[in-house]
Amino acid sequence: MKEILLRLLDHEYLTRDEMHAILLNIAQGAYTNEQISALLTALQMRGITVDELLGFRDGVLETGVPATLDCGRYIDIVGTGGDQKNTFNISTCACFVLAGAGYKVAKHGNYAATSVSGSSDVIELHGAKFTNDTDRLNRSIQESGFAYLHAPLFAKAMKFVAPVRRAVEFPTIFNLLGPIVNPSQPRCQLLGVANLAQMRLYNNVYQKIGIDYGIVNSIDGYDEVSLTSPFKVTTNRYERIFTPADLGMEPAITEHLVGGSTREAARILFDNILDNNCLPDQKNVVLANAAFAISVFTGNDDLLACVEEARESLESGRAKKALQKFVEINA
Repeated sequence: MKEILLRLLDHEYLTRDEMHAILLNIAQGAYTNEQISALLTALQMRGITVDELLGFRDGVLETGVPATLDCGRYIDIVGTGGDQKNTFNISTCACFVLAGAGYKVAKHGNYAATSVSGSSDVIELHGAKFTNDTDRLNRSIQESGFAYLHAPLFAKAMKFVAPVRRAVEFPTIFNLLGPIVNPSQPRCQLLGVANLAQMRLYNNVYQKIGIDYGIVNSIDGYDEVSLTSPFKVTTNRYERIFTPADLGMEPAITEHLVGGSTREAARILFDNILDNNCLPDQKNVVLANAAFAISVFTGNDDLLACVEEARESLESGRAKKALQKFVEINA
């Protein structure tokens, strides 16, 4: 570790294999908390490269619990978090819209870090229990179209760095790992990022991983398609700036996207949207994110058609039925 730290202090870069080996050593308890803290600080100050991030990803997946899903093609919809906007559970809601439209979704998530309600919060409040049982996960995705992968049940290496991450109180390389360590390793993913620097990083990461992807960022700082401003989208096929009008929608009002001050308030709003009993802005932002996920999944760049497919899932009640079936299986 002393040699590694000296190299980082000299502004050197580590290889993917070196980072992979470091993560394995962390998972084996080979380093002290002080050494890990120095490593994370040095990486953060210098800036993290694509290969360094991928090396840690390799290690997290190798030391974690795999989730083998026998359903062919499926997608994950996820945000990096950290945009400080306290939005409601937009990506999780969009997942059930996709499931209601007949697509398979395996979402990797956790409790909230910077907002009131994360994906694990809203899933738990519906009475669903988290599991890493492969049979249960496969039944869930086959029968409801949705499986939920609660991160702490799978990424075993994370527990070794949890005390250090709490102590340093700044974002580290581990904050960047969440979106790319889904233990089922889906072949397509829609990712929301909070800034364009993260968009460039993940664009290069996804190209090396070799999956179908879409990365979205709202220009005013949301890590999703918020409809509160123009937004940029990068995929395997294009890089473009959109406006709400491109989706046939009006600009959204920021206050309409707030998730509330309690987990229960966020759950009620979540259910109201799936019941089609909500503000137009709340419905539209879910449809917009679901539409881009459908586009990534299918390769269909006719976004208006993707919006209508999402709308049919929500307004017909099929999205809500997907949630109900998921809860029934996982209760």
